[in-house]
Amino acid sequence: MNKSLRLTESAVMLALGFVLSLVKVIDMPFGGSVTALSMLPVIIIAYRYRTAWGLFVGFVASLLQMLMGMKDLTYGTSAGAVIAIIMLDYVVAFSVMGLGGIFRGKIKDQGVALAGGALVACVLRFICHVISGCTVWAGVSIPDTDGLLYSLAYNCTYMIPETLLTVVGAYFAGKVLTLTEQQVKRVPAEGNGIRNVVVSIPTVLGIVVAFAIICGMMQAEDGFDITALTQTDIYDWIGVIVIVAVGILASVAIKMFAFKDKSKAQ
Repeated sequence: MNKSLRLTESAVMLALGFVLSLVKVIDMPFGGSVTALSMLPVIIIAYRYRTAWGLFVGFVASLLQMLMGMKDLTYGTSAGAVIAIIMLDYVVAFSVMGLGGIFRGKIKDQGVALAGGALVACVLRFICHVISGCTVWAGVSIPDTDGLLYSLAYNCTYMIPETLLTVVGAYFAGKVLTLTEQQVKRVPAEGNGIRNVVVSIPTVLGIVVAFAIICGMMQAEDGFDITALTQTDIYDWIGVIVIVAVGILASVAIKMFAFKDKSKAQ
């Protein structure tokens, strides 16, 4: 593909990912958050331009994230700890987004291939944060005793919903966009398969976002506290219901109006 186009797209997607990382559904007290698909732009670039370029763009994204979280480096208890924070919580944790295209050409279904790459990237990022938590942050924000279990629970709090959002977003992006062509276009909505995918997007995203919000309701310093749901304000639950309802209504509207004429024609 054209080098100028590759550079331009990468710069735009890096900027988009950075902006999306500021939109937080859940913001944990000792680091980590659920964002509005902030990993997806780099994962898409990795899929379009292969792993080597994807890892480079992921590395640049990690530097941007590190600049935004420079305060974390001040908590390092030694030079080695600071280097470990840089590598585990930023450089490696976000560079792995460049593996988003590892299943391109290996899995025929583009949506499944992109979602699979997104899942691998999210799991590797999770592992980096867990290792960092039970080593570098032990005795700082994580207890010395049972540090591994605490780190697992804490990082699950935000990485589970973050992974769900990213994988679902990647699947739909792969289903509706032609990512392997020089010019990205919408996949023609021919046949019931692609139509069903397009129709289901609002409902699925509504459910995933609602799940992320519920995880936020259960948010605690050491992970999930399910009993917190009984103390949640009724208006928060109304918000969750509204989000799911809007997603369902949007799907119904797309099915009724976007494909109405084509269905009659067939």
